[in-house]
Amino acid sequence: MPLYLTNGATGALSDEAKKKIADDITRIHCDVTGAPPIFVHAFFAEGVPEMPLGDRRVLTFGSIRSGRSDAQKADIIGQVREAISGHTGFPLEAVGVMIFDTPAHWAMEGGEIMPEPGQEAAWLAAHPGKSEASIA
Repeated sequence: MPLYLTNGATGALSDEAKKKIADDITRIHCDVTGAPPIFVHAFFAEGVPEMPLGDRRVLTFGSIRSGRSDAQKADIIGQVREAISGHTGFPLEAVGVMIFDTPAHWAMEGGEIMPEPGQEAAWLAAHPGKSEASIA
């Protein structure tokens, strides 16, 4: 948690683009929220009908911990849209990003309930086995 799931039209996302988009999603989320990179998960799908694209080529659904400001969410949305557009060549109008709030206590990381936003350092200190080095 956070979890970003990107659905693209069949063949719309190359493996190279997926890697760059995943890296950017991680960087953007961490820069905006201060969350550690080990918390961020990016997944990709193609042509999943339950995740309708509408008139878009790519649509990203982000489930993030509740407590982020509207400004933070807008910043994430804007930067992720630009990153996807930049790595795919699609115009911004063809890229959608939606953010959904999820209570931290509804999610787990490494078998432990997620901390509330701003409590990451204390959580990591209390769970030394969950450091970036142990997950990498």
